[in-house]
Amino acid sequence: MIRTDALGGLPVRTALPALARALDDHGCAVLCAPPGTGKTTLVPPALAGLLDGPQDGTPVGAPGPGAAPGGLSHGGPVRRVVVAEPRRIAARAAARRMAWLLGERVGERVGFTVRGERVVGRDTVVEVVTTGVLLQRLQRDQELAGVDVVILDECHERHLDADTVAAFLLDIRATLRPGLRIVAASATTDVAGWSRLLDGAPVVQAAGATHPVEVIHAPPSRPVRPPHGMRVDPALLTHVASVVRRALAERDGDVLCFLPGVGEIGRVASLLDGLDAEVFQVHGRAPAATQDAVLAGAAPAGDGGPGRRRVVLATSVAESSLTVPGVRIVVDAGLAREPRTDHARGLGALTTVRVSRAGARQRAGRAGREAPGTVYRCWSEAEDTRLVPFPAPEIKVADLTAFALQAACWGDPTARGLALLDPPPAGALAAARSVLTAIGAVEPAGSSESATDGGRVTDRGARMAGLGLHPRLARALIDGARQVGVHRAAEVVALLSEEPPRSYGDDVAAVWRAVRRGGDAYAARWRQEVRRLSAAVSSRVERGERPDGAPYGGATEGGAAVGGRADAATADAGTADAGGHVGGRRGTEAHGGEAAGAGAAGLSDDAVAGLVVALAFPERVARARGEGAYLMVSGTAAEPAGASRLRGVPWLAVAVADRPATAATARIRLAAVIDEDTARSAAGRLRVTGEEVRWEDGDVVAREAERLGAVDLSVRPLNTPEPRLVRAALLEGLRREGLGLLRWSREARGLRERLAFLHRELGAPWPDVSDGALLARAGEWLEPELSAARRRADLAAVDGGQALRRLLPWASGEAARLDELAPERIEVPSGSRVRVEYGGPQPVLAVKLQELFGLRRTPEVAGVPVLVHLLSPAGRPAAVTADLASFWREGYRAVRAELRGRYPRHPWPEDPTTATATRRTNNRR
Repeated sequence: MIRTDALGGLPVRTALPALARALDDHGCAVLCAPPGTGKTTLVPPALAGLLDGPQDGTPVGAPGPGAAPGGLSHGGPVRRVVVAEPRRIAARAAARRMAWLLGERVGERVGFTVRGERVVGRDTVVEVVTTGVLLQRLQRDQELAGVDVVILDECHERHLDADTVAAFLLDIRATLRPGLRIVAASATTDVAGWSRLLDGAPVVQAAGATHPVEVIHAPPSRPVRPPHGMRVDPALLTHVASVVRRALAERDGDVLCFLPGVGEIGRVASLLDGLDAEVFQVHGRAPAATQDAVLAGAAPAGDGGPGRRRVVLATSVAESSLTVPGVRIVVDAGLAREPRTDHARGLGALTTVRVSRAGARQRAGRAGREAPGTVYRCWSEAEDTRLVPFPAPEIKVADLTAFALQAACWGDPTARGLALLDPPPAGALAAARSVLTAIGAVEPAGSSESATDGGRVTDRGARMAGLGLHPRLARALIDGARQVGVHRAAEVVALLSEEPPRSYGDDVAAVWRAVRRGGDAYAARWRQEVRRLSAAVSSRVERGERPDGAPYGGATEGGAAVGGRADAATADAGTADAGGHVGGRRGTEAHGGEAAGAGAAGLSDDAVAGLVVALAFPERVARARGEGAYLMVSGTAAEPAGASRLRGVPWLAVAVADRPATAATARIRLAAVIDEDTARSAAGRLRVTGEEVRWEDGDVVAREAERLGAVDLSVRPLNTPEPRLVRAALLEGLRREGLGLLRWSREARGLRERLAFLHRELGAPWPDVSDGALLARAGEWLEPELSAARRRADLAAVDGGQALRRLLPWASGEAARLDELAPERIEVPSGSRVRVEYGGPQPVLAVKLQELFGLRRTPEVAGVPVLVHLLSPAGRPAAVTADLASFWREGYRAVRAELRGRYPRHPWPEDPTTATATRRTNNRR
C-alpha cells in the first residue's frame, strides 16, 4: 500500500505539475529542489505514473485530466523512468526508499543496478542506476529503447560520467528519439548553465523543506595549515573531533560529520574513542552492511530509556540523495577530495581542496531533512565568503582517457559535437588520445578520412570500452589473458581497478596473496570483480576466440571484432560506475580461459603481477638508478617508501604513484617486481635505438644507446659521431649555457658593444647582437668554428670577436664605416686617443679635464653626444657632462676651485676654452 502520509509531507509535490508541463512542452527540464524535499524519491515514481491519489486516481502531484494528450498526466500508460545517481550508496538508498513509499520490496516496480548488484524484475518501471552503468548501457543501446524519462540526479557534482551521459542523451534526443524526456535535478546546481545545455529547458523551482537549519561557525582557536595534496593538518582533525563532542553536548539528535577521505575518518574515529555514542564510518569502500545500518537508523529505545546516539563519519558520499534517519546535526570539516592529473608525467592523484559553497549547502541540508537541525562549520564566517561557488568540473581536472574512448565509441573522437557544459581541455584530451592510440584502442590520427585529427575506435577499443574498466586496465586484461591466463590476469586487474587499502602493503604480488586469503570487505569486492572479468573474457575463449576477440592464429593487437557479453544480466550488473569498478553474477573463471596463457602455469605470482601491471602502465616501468631511487620510462623519478621490500630491486612496474607539488620525486604507492625482459616486452612501443649526440653535463656526449623512453638499456661510447649531430649538440650547449662558452677578449667585447650601439641608434643594416639574437643566428656567424669543433674545449678556443665580424653589413658596404660611425677611440685636443666605452645606454669618454682645454663642443659618435667623464689629474671622477660648452660656462669654476689647491702643478686657467690642452704638468720655476 502506498504510504500517502509520507508522500504528503514531501514539499516537492507542489512542483510536480510544473515539471510535468515542462516535460510535455519542452521535453527537458531543470529541477532545483532543496535537500529534504523528496526530489529523489517522489519525482521518479510520480513521473512513471505509480502514485495514484487516494480519491480521484490522479497521480500524486501530476496534472489533472485536462492535461495535454500524450503527456505525463493521469490516464496515460505507465512510463519507464531511469534515475542516474553519482554514487552506489545513493542509488541503493533511493531505490529502497521509493519501494518503501510504494509499500513494496525493491525489485518489484522499483529496482536498482550498481556495481556488482542488480535488483530488478519484469515489472520494474523505475530503475536507479549509477551514471557509470547508464553510460555503458547507452553505448550498447544508443536509442535507450523502452525508457521514457531519464533523471540526472545531483548533477551539480559535475562528475565526468554524468556530464558524458548528459551529452549522449542530448545527442539521442536530437537524432534518434526526440520524445525522450530529460530532467537535470539538484539542490544547488548551476540552473542557468544546465538550462542552456538542455536547449533552453524550463527551470522548475521546488519549495524548500519546512525544517530550518541553524548555522554555527566553529573555526579552530589557532591557525591550521591549509590542505596540501592528500595531507590534512592533524590539528584540524583534532578540532573536528572536539566539535563533534561539543555538538553532542549542545544539541539533540545524531551527528553526521563530513571529512575528506578514509584516512581522516579513521583518525577522527580514534579521537572519539570512548564517546558515549555509536560511531559509524561511511565511505565508498565501506561494506554494504555498514551503509545499510546507517540508513536504517538507530535501534529503538529499550525499557531503560532512549536509544544510543550515533555519530556517522562520512566522505562526500553522504552529501546527496541520502537521508540518514535521526540526524539533526551536521559537523562539516570544510574539505573535499578532487582528482588531479599530471598529464606530462602520466600520474593521477586525489588532492584535498576547500568545499564549494554548493557542497557546503548540500551538507548542511542533511541536518534539516526530518526536523529542525544545526550545522557546525569548522571555518570562520569570513572564510565562508571566499568559497568557490561550485566544485571544479571533473572534466577540467581528471584523466580523460576513459572519456576519450567513450567519445570515440560514440562516433565523435574529438568530442567537438558533444553538448558539454565545459569542453575538455585540449592538452588533456590529446594526452588521452595518445594513450588510446598506443594501446590500439583508436586508429592513429589521420589514418582515416573520417577522423583526420583523431582516430576512430577500433574493434579492440570497442571491446575495451565494453569491459567497464579504465582503458589501460582493459588493455592489461585483454593482452595479459593471452600470456598468463584469463583468471590470473583478471585477479591482478581486479586489484588495480580498486586500489587496495594501504595496510595491505605496496607490493602487488604480496597484496594479491593477502587478498586471496582475506575476509574483509575489500577482499569480497575483489572476488566479485574477478568473477565478472573472468566471465567476460572466458566466454570469448569458449567460443574459440582469443581473449582479445580474434580467432587463434589471426590478428593480434587490434584484431577482429567480437561479440562481447555473457548475457543481459551480466552486462548490466557488470558495468562500471563512477569509480570505474564493476561486478556481476558468478561466471566461468579459469576453465577454457586458462588455455589462452601458454605456459601460464609455470609463471610465479610475482612474474604474473609484474607483467599485468606493466601492460597497464608501460610508461611507469622503472629502473633502479641508485640507492632506493628509480627512473620511470616517462622520465619521472620515483622512490618507494623507506621500509618497502621493493627498494633495491632492478626493475619495477609502478601501478600507483603520486608526486606532491613540492617533492622532487614521485612516491611509489603500489608496484610489482619485474625483470628486464618483461620491461622490454610491455614497454616495447617506447623502445628506441640509435646514435645519440647531445649536450650533457656541460659537454658533448656521443654514444650509441638503446632506451625505453628515458631509461637506458645499453649505452656505449661513439668515437666517430656524425658531424651534423655534433653541430646540433654544440648549438644546444650554446643555447643552454650561453655565449660565455666562447673566448671574448676585451677587443671582442668592445666590438660587440659598438655593434649593439649602432643597432640601437641606426637600426638596419647593423645587426642585433643581443644574446637571444646571436644564439638564434649561431649557425650563421659561427659556421666554420662549429664545423670544426667537437667538444666544449673547442668552443672555448673560438675568438668571439673574429666570428662576430661575419655579421657586419659587408654586402652593402656599410661595414667599412664601422670605425667612422662608432670609433673604438676618439682623439682629444691633447693628442691622446681615448677609448670610448659603448657598454651603457650612452657612449662614455673618460678623459682628464686638462686634455680637453680648447674643445668647445661635446664629441659625437653616429650623431649621438658622448657622455664625458672629466677626470682629475689623479684619474678620479671630477664631473660628468653631456654638454661640454655648458660645463665650461657653469661647472668648471667650482671644479677649478676644489682641485687647484690639491693639484697645484697642473694648469687651471680661468678660461678653459682658450687654453691649450695638455697631458703634462706646469714647468717648474
